Amino acid sequence: MTSSRTAAGWGTSTPPGGVRIPFTAVDEVSRHCLSDNEPETVHVEVHLPGRLDPARLRTAFRRALLMHPRVLMREVPGRRHRQSFAWELTGEPDSDPVSFARPGPDALGRARARALTECPSLALSPPMRLEVIEVDGGTAAGEPPEAGVPGATRTVLLLTMHHTALDAGSGLRVLATTAEQYGGSAALPVPGPVRPDPSGQAPAATGGTGRAVCARPVRVAPDSRPEPVRARAAGNGMLQAELPVPPRVGRNSGLAPWTVNDQLLVAASLMVGRWNVSQGRPAGPVRITVPVDDRPRGREMPMGNGTRLVEVAMTSEDPRDPDLLLGERPDLAAVTRLLRTTARRTRALKSARGAPLGPGTSLLTAPLLPVGIRGTLTRGVRRAAAPWTSTVLVTNIGRIPYALDFGDAGRANAVWFSAPARMPRGLSVAAASTGGRLHVTLRWSRALLGDASGAYLTGLFEQALSATAQVTRPGSNAGGSGPEADVPEADVPEVDVPEVYVPEADVPETDATTPDATAPNAEAPGDRGKARRPGGPHDRDALCPEPTPGGARSARQNHARPS
Repeated sequence: MTSSRTAAGWGTSTPPGGVRIPFTAVDEVSRHCLSDNEPETVHVEVHLPGRLDPARLRTAFRRALLMHPRVLMREVPGRRHRQSFAWELTGEPDSDPVSFARPGPDALGRARARALTECPSLALSPPMRLEVIEVDGGTAAGEPPEAGVPGATRTVLLLTMHHTALDAGSGLRVLATTAEQYGGSAALPVPGPVRPDPSGQAPAATGGTGRAVCARPVRVAPDSRPEPVRARAAGNGMLQAELPVPPRVGRNSGLAPWTVNDQLLVAASLMVGRWNVSQGRPAGPVRITVPVDDRPRGREMPMGNGTRLVEVAMTSEDPRDPDLLLGERPDLAAVTRLLRTTARRTRALKSARGAPLGPGTSLLTAPLLPVGIRGTLTRGVRRAAAPWTSTVLVTNIGRIPYALDFGDAGRANAVWFSAPARMPRGLSVAAASTGGRLHVTLRWSRALLGDASGAYLTGLFEQALSATAQVTRPGSNAGGSGPEADVPEADVPEVDVPEVYVPEADVPETDATTPDATAPNAEAPGDRGKARRPGGPHDRDALCPEPTPGGARSARQNHARPS
């Protein structure tokens, strides 16, 4: 990783006349907590069916940067006793941020690994880089083609940003403008997010009952590797899956009982609960951090970190539901009740207004003390509050609102992105929808999970999302109100423990629009014989995923190679 403190240009003087913008509270907290072991990167990955002209792409990307001058920024250097951090708008890039990866069968895997380990410098404008990777045939996830199946050369655009400066929403907007400049197509109006008025009084800050607010949230259980091995692990792992878009419930009085975003939250909650039970940990209250983005989506979209974070308590109102949800097969009536409760909480939280990170952050970042002292206090508060940090981050862009039409190179047929997964949370789930398919990325801290365990969690998430789709599909009994409700048993397959690939190299996004397309349920992954059924009673003699992975699983089985 390249540290912003040691990168070229850090010690240079600021040119006269540069426009300076103070750091926001979100930017400053992120800046104080940077760590070389867990880079603060956001990666956006756009797959195109054709090839791009290098010169035209460089020109289009440069024009897009000039049309969004807020992206052309770098951190103003200074000492620890200064009162505040500031960005300087440069007006021009300090260097060419576009590069073309060396071709090869592992080119995409290497680029993904760089996106997780090499953070763009804050000392150079813009704090992002765009890598162009050409893939011969294969699938949207970058896997090699099957034997005897020819395929044309495709292109993957991999945009990596420093999360202290920019988020995935800003990166997608820049790529959308690049597509407009490259393809020559006129920009179409892009509707912004519409927030419904909350039905009733807004819940507490965590969106749950008093019992859930006071309870310490459960942590994602570490895998079975020895603790010293986990402690020495650095960086993040990542796995991508392409799934059917879950259906939505028919609207009632203009408001859906729950959205696809609510189903993602419930699936993430079930994933964590079933993983912890499989590791011999007791069930506990799960809290999920959800970034909410209220910015417009057009060219006037403000760049930077424009989301606010809300926490949703994933607790059911029926005390019997945890056992029903985390059993060998999740009870569909209990899933329905959790979906309804979650939808009510998320609607109220998204409609409310508040500070991006809460009122305490505004006090920590107030320019009353030098930035060095504020940084020490911020890191201390972060360590002290670690036990109450949310369990997992779930960020959902929803249906991509941009055409991403690159002319003769075609329109994007897949868009993935990932959010940082730093400890103590250590796990993030990011989702976007393109072409009627849901593209999900799990990213984890290697100090918490190995690659095999990350792949196992991805299988659990796929199972849980399948369960929410069953109660949402038209004709299902989604209105069950108790454990004894007449709901068919969930056909949830046993998890497939995939073999995974280890590459050579070892904050917040948007919640704009949830997809509303319906699609058939995902095919069940195959049974691996001795693979343990998640959520069942813990058996210490049962086989667990090996901490040292090897091999690869095809993207045609809904998984790409971990990075």
